[in-house]
Amino acid sequence: MGDLGLTGARGGHADREPTAIPGGDRGETPAAMKLVQVAGVSRDYGRGAGVVHAVRDVSFTAGQGELVCVRGRSGAGKTTLLNIVGGLDRPTSGEVFIDGVPLASHDLVALRRDTIGFVFQSFGLIPILSAAENVGVPLRLARRPFDEREQKVAMLLELVGLGAHAKQRPYELSGGQQQRAAIARALANDPKLLIADEPTGQLDSETGKSIMDLLRAVVHARGMTALVATHDSALMDLADRVLTLRDGVLV
Repeated sequence: MGDLGLTGARGGHADREPTAIPGGDRGETPAAMKLVQVAGVSRDYGRGAGVVHAVRDVSFTAGQGELVCVRGRSGAGKTTLLNIVGGLDRPTSGEVFIDGVPLASHDLVALRRDTIGFVFQSFGLIPILSAAENVGVPLRLARRPFDEREQKVAMLLELVGLGAHAKQRPYELSGGQQQRAAIARALANDPKLLIADEPTGQLDSETGKSIMDLLRAVVHARGMTALVATHDSALMDLADRVLTLRDGVLV
């Protein structure tokens, strides 16, 4: 894996004191370091007797340079919660703040393009594009100059250990390599927040651990915030903090 000693690197973790936010805060992030605040968020689907309470009155914070795992069984509400934080879904009630600004007040297209990086269980790579071309997609959308794109893509592929695989298409890569390419793509626009939904779900345990090691190293080196949904208890040991969802409730 490439050098993670990038500008803005952080060493160690400061002691964290609980801070209150509307709806009660079960997280432990200093106020000055908060990037994500989730305040009393609920998400319901359906109506009447058939309503499903996917997420119920969830509150927490996540800070800069912090890797937070959200664990829970399938159907516990992990994906719904991460989609709400990432602006892909809207809460029925409650509020999400990114950098102190209500999510509803953000330009969501710009936020997802410039501030949030997404990593999915299914990798989400474009099949007809090479690894380098996939990583470069966010930079094209941001209309970065060609030379800058080429340099950034090469650096990111080296960072995730894929420098020798730049020209290979997804079907020519292993599952672990595809997920590394997906992580490089998520990092292309230097997001403040990385959201990963079961990023190791399709990988064997050894490869999954290497992916989590990579995520942790990148998060700490760059001072980012990461929310990672997982049900793999072995991976939770690598997190700075673990939140548990059960039937949509933070317990």
